[in-house]
Amino acid sequence: MAEPRKTVRDYIRTIPDFPHEGIMFRDVTTLFADPRGFRIAIDQLLDPYAGRDIDRIVGLEARGFILGGAIAHQLSKGFVPIRKKGKLPGKTIEQAYTLEYGEAVMEIHDDAIQPGEKVLVVDDLLATGGTAEAGIKLLERMGAEIIGCAFVIDLPDLGGRALLEKMGVEIHALCAFEGD
Repeated sequence: MAEPRKTVRDYIRTIPDFPHEGIMFRDVTTLFADPRGFRIAIDQLLDPYAGRDIDRIVGLEARGFILGGAIAHQLSKGFVPIRKKGKLPGKTIEQAYTLEYGEAVMEIHDDAIQPGEKVLVVDDLLATGGTAEAGIKLLERMGAEIIGCAFVIDLPDLGGRALLEKMGVEIHALCAFEGD
């Protein structure tokens, strides 16, 4: 008898009480480590965008680099990182955003995107949407057209999807975990 077909969600490990009590951490490293799981995730993330006019894939630090790099390779597009403040060597522009415990800043090289370029933003997880919102604001300030945002996991109860959709951004997520 054939083994049931696995979904992306089946490759994601849940770690209770990490990084602190009450959090159910959704760990995508188990997805990345499995060649079949990783292939399924990349194929499904890029599927809605295959054949669309996209100039660059933008990955949000840090797991978005892994996913975004693979998608950029598959689509034969350039890859651009958006990083935490102080990690990029060239001239940057920055965008502050709110975290549950304070504020952080994301940066992009000031010459990474040209006005009018069409970009796909990629990350592993959509929770409150703060990181993605900061990335989108940076890209819009540079004159980019956001084609969409692709995530492996959506935590809809935390409001990130609603926030980004309110900004007019198309969201594509491979799976959702409720209540987290």
